[in-house]
Amino acid sequence: MATVETADSIGSDEETEGVRRRDFINIAAVSFAGAGAVATVFPLVNQMNPSADVLALASIEVDISAIERGQAVKTSWRKQPIFIRNLTDAEIAEANAVAVDDLRDPQTLAERTSVGKENWLITLGVCTHLGCVPLGAAQGEVKGEYGGYFCPCHGSHYDTAARIRKGPAPKNLEVPEHEFLSDTVVKIG
Repeated sequence: MATVETADSIGSDEETEGVRRRDFINIAAVSFAGAGAVATVFPLVNQMNPSADVLALASIEVDISAIERGQAVKTSWRKQPIFIRNLTDAEIAEANAVAVDDLRDPQTLAERTSVGKENWLITLGVCTHLGCVPLGAAQGEVKGEYGGYFCPCHGSHYDTAARIRKGPAPKNLEVPEHEFLSDTVVKIG
């Protein structure tokens, strides 16, 4: 039996093909625009990532084996000074003897040091008043009235636990995030 095509059936096949072509063109145009938007936005978002030099300084490892009891050293992390102090038994006892309630920024020595490493005090070497670098970490520097650190710019005195005791500084020297990788290496940051 032969099929007879009518004008209506021929027209509907052409419309179906035309719709398919139109859909393909629309999808292709939207896809091209989306790819262009991603290509434009990616560099803008990517430039907000930290640079390689910042990532390199995200953490540092410091060998503390040469720091003797009672000695402090300065190092640098994220372009800021870091004080690492190996407290003596007398300094630990003195810091623990202070009535915490009498302090402007109350913290015990145990809250400022790592468990099992109470003799190692690691702080940012930046005065909390105006960002000066206090004295007391290097040999022969003035340590202030409480034997810790002294900021000569405005007269802030810190004790051996780097807690503010006298002067305009509102807070203790900040203790950065750190962990001991071994008995002789500490990772800061």
